[in-house]
Amino acid sequence: MALITSISGIRGTIGGKPGEALTPSDIIRFSTAYAEFIRFRFPGMKPTVIVGRDARISGPMVESLVAATLSACGINIILLGHATTPTVEMAVLAENTQGGIIITASHNPLQWNALKLLGPDGEFLTAEEGEEIIRLAQKNEFSYAPVDQLGVITRREGYLEYHIQKILELPYVDTDAIRKAKFRIAVDAVNSVGGLAIPALLKALGVQEVVPLNCTPDGLFAHNPEPLPEHLTEISVVVPRKKAHLGLVVDPDVDRLAIVCEDGSMFGEEYTLVAAADYVLSFKKGNTVSNLSSSRALRDITEKHGGQHFASAVGEVNVVAMMKKVNAVIGGEGNGGVILPDLHYGRDALVGTALFLSHLARSGKKASELRASYPHYVMSKRKVEISSGINIDHLLMQLRDHFYDQKINDTDGIRIDFPEGWVHVRKSNTEPIIRIYSEGKNQEESERLAALVERILQSTGL
Repeated sequence: MALITSISGIRGTIGGKPGEALTPSDIIRFSTAYAEFIRFRFPGMKPTVIVGRDARISGPMVESLVAATLSACGINIILLGHATTPTVEMAVLAENTQGGIIITASHNPLQWNALKLLGPDGEFLTAEEGEEIIRLAQKNEFSYAPVDQLGVITRREGYLEYHIQKILELPYVDTDAIRKAKFRIAVDAVNSVGGLAIPALLKALGVQEVVPLNCTPDGLFAHNPEPLPEHLTEISVVVPRKKAHLGLVVDPDVDRLAIVCEDGSMFGEEYTLVAAADYVLSFKKGNTVSNLSSSRALRDITEKHGGQHFASAVGEVNVVAMMKKVNAVIGGEGNGGVILPDLHYGRDALVGTALFLSHLARSGKKASELRASYPHYVMSKRKVEISSGINIDHLLMQLRDHFYDQKINDTDGIRIDFPEGWVHVRKSNTEPIIRIYSEGKNQEESERLAALVERILQSTGL
């Protein structure tokens, strides 16, 4: 059982004891704290909050608790039902509501769920705002609305169509080129809301044929929902067997996009953003942003187009803050998350798909050929479970001391830049683990750097 409160929201496993997992009482407590936070920010009015969810089997239960709690706090609710994370973000902006809650644990397995909290700008709350909600939840001194001031719950449909239409209106999206390419595309949506969203988007873009895999939104994940190569064995076989031009894989809430080339090889989730940025920067010059755990390839592509690349701490809210600071044209995270400010400030696999297909169609290349045209880096991504009582900050300080003669960035954990590559070590915001990401010019170099750092961590008591 686990309950994690962080910059990424309130996340936990379903079932167990209150305070140790995401139980009904925890859902009510944090939903009430969020309602208090919204009421403080908008005094003298009756706020409205958008609520959407992915297809997890715990979703209806969590949704009912969240909606009833917000209503009890005197807040109106617009329920979208099944909705992608970026769709909920866009609905907050379109409805001009005071906030939003997305019920999803993103890439976590099916026993997890979470409350992702949005502000009136349709963006995730800042770390400071999140800490205020946690403080209110811990204080647990709430006052609920009298019967004549309860919030009204309304169900609303049509926001997926709205989201898709806004994508089609972007100047970068070339539906004519996509239609002429006569694409056949396989889609693995891990049996969540991507099974509704991605096929609908592809049809609107003019894709000739969609080969669906795991597109029934019943929440019964067919494989580990994190779109990493080791979890994508089925689609890597189906794409060449069906003679598809490529495969698209999304996580349960559809803010991450992974691409499979026509030969079944991985385009690489790190390169989803690289390809999208290369395409957008060919139209609109400017800066880019990715987090410290993302590939150097985005920096290389940005500089090729005459822009400057900036690195932020890990976490969408940190990337967005840096993008606004440097007026970035495009940004995101190396996990396949593309953020296009011309649409909205949120990771969005739908807009990532539209940009990639436009790029591929206009280039006339195969997906594998497009991938080969980019700077070649290989990344290693490791997870190390954290034992109880471990002082992570102390371990990171020891790591910093060990590599005192290398370039160090301690904005978020420790990133060590070596001449031949880099390693980034940080505590996860979403799981009780340490992440060790490394990158080199080849797999051997990347794995060597990661193993070197992991050995040092193990020797210092991890």
